[in-house]
Amino acid sequence: MGRAGSTRRTFVAGAGATAGAVAAGSVAALGKAQTATAAPGAEARHAADSVAVLGGGVAGLTAAHELAERGFAVTVYERRALGGKARSMGVPDSAKGGRRPLPAEHGFRFIPGIYHNLPDTMRRTPFPGNANGVWDNLVAPKEMMMARTGYEDLRIPLPWPGHQPAQLTLDDIRRALRGLLDAAKGLPAHEVAYFVNRAVVFLTSCDERRDRQWEATPWWDFVRAERMSHTYQRLLAVGVTRNIVATKAEEASTRTVGTLGEAFVFNALGRGADGPPDRILNAPTNEAWIDPWVTHLRSLGVEFKVGWSVRELRYGDGRITSVSIEDPDGVRRNVTADHYVQAMPVEHARPTWSAELKAADPQLARCDKLETDWMTGIQFYLTERTPILHGHLNCVDSPWSLTAIAQATHWPGRDFPADYGDGTVRDCLSVDISEWDKPGMLYGKTAKKCTREEVAREVWAQLKAALNDTGKNVLRDSVLHSWFLDPGVDGIGTPNPTNEDELLIHPVGTLHHRPTAKTKIPNLFLSGDYVAVDIDLATMEGANASAREAVNALLDQVGSSAPRCAVIPLFRAPELESFKRHDRLRFRLGLRNLFDLG
Repeated sequence: MGRAGSTRRTFVAGAGATAGAVAAGSVAALGKAQTATAAPGAEARHAADSVAVLGGGVAGLTAAHELAERGFAVTVYERRALGGKARSMGVPDSAKGGRRPLPAEHGFRFIPGIYHNLPDTMRRTPFPGNANGVWDNLVAPKEMMMARTGYEDLRIPLPWPGHQPAQLTLDDIRRALRGLLDAAKGLPAHEVAYFVNRAVVFLTSCDERRDRQWEATPWWDFVRAERMSHTYQRLLAVGVTRNIVATKAEEASTRTVGTLGEAFVFNALGRGADGPPDRILNAPTNEAWIDPWVTHLRSLGVEFKVGWSVRELRYGDGRITSVSIEDPDGVRRNVTADHYVQAMPVEHARPTWSAELKAADPQLARCDKLETDWMTGIQFYLTERTPILHGHLNCVDSPWSLTAIAQATHWPGRDFPADYGDGTVRDCLSVDISEWDKPGMLYGKTAKKCTREEVAREVWAQLKAALNDTGKNVLRDSVLHSWFLDPGVDGIGTPNPTNEDELLIHPVGTLHHRPTAKTKIPNLFLSGDYVAVDIDLATMEGANASAREAVNALLDQVGSSAPRCAVIPLFRAPELESFKRHDRLRFRLGLRNLFDLG
């Protein structure tokens, strides 16, 4: 969503790059020198302290990493597969002739330059031949595209120091100019000016106004979408929310959408960036990142128990006394440790909390108000390379809010037909479906009401409608080899569809329901993308930062002298701080922001 986190935030990245251009010159990564590592002797100090990490996704692996470096005895319990929603997987029965299975995933990984904590962990994860560990496996796409059905697609370059621009034909240049003119024609000047004003209002708003007024204001209302043109609504209201935060513009918190947009704009301007606005891995996620990470954690002494499902946190005498966990054979076991870091998605954590536990810490009860929605990936395997673009694709007008990327061109170290599948597949088009409750084009049904086969056919049709609508035959049925839909989705096409991997969404008020990493139970700490951290979005960065917060809270609880984990916040432009101080006074006086024209 990296994506996702998820996850999938390419629209804002492109908008930031377009609005701000990209400052020339190199940009030093923020916070590299702030990383804290375990002090000598930490192992001896904490040899008797055991920690059960409940969950083996990005949050759980990060917590295990930080704890193991500080000498704790760590065991990770994961119900399904290490890496969680971030992992890649093989398509069953697809490997032939000694090749690996076709690579699949819950959704494509996206690790933008606004992230700092996750890249720090990646630098500290060794990878053979890489001076900067797994971090060196990040590559930056050269462009992105907003595909408008019935309009020329808008192709946006993403320049960055050291980047080689994408090669363009004369036809590409002609289409790019038409796309820009179509966008300009569809967006009246007064609407552009108004949206820019709204951006200025948010940029100069103080934290109090953001946390109270803008957290309570839907993005749709903030940008006055109801009064604007269809193009404005699709690009600047619906596109920013449904395709990126997997929530509806009519409901999404302005604080969440604005905070993310602000971060991407400064990233595109080269301010406070770890790297380019758009980065992906140069191989399937497990090959480039998760497997080397797990190998490194094993070398630090971390023990993994995969296939173990947490059922209940047992509470008594003011503490967690044990955890009831079902092992791979279906046998319930009581697991005990000195400390517990619960690193599970909120929808899986909530059923493990008893009424007594939630009464002991009311912030756990408030988590019942957090909302999740479906954002799930499907991969199409093609017998030819796709001539779409070198980067992410946003199908702005697609009924199911599709975003996608053709992966083979970004994996230079992989010979796709030689390495994967049966030798005939040359590319993987990885697609995220963000809208599961709106009727599609072919069957007039929502994605949840379609069978798996109908979902695949519908998504393929929506992709072709977005890409083949202006005379360029980008996708052809004859090159489609096969497809793979995330196995976490089950029962679609029946009255009771389920999704094992839902995504936290951000309707108004969500901020005030998110818990902190430290709980009122002295041996329980929370980690996950729903925990309150600086990046107000369900992302891998949020999962990583929350794990660092949880470890720091644990260290404080035991009075450890080990160095605390660095938790690097989002960049704040110093030149805006005076405006925010002025706005704080206006907010406390009950006045609107100085630039707010209403």
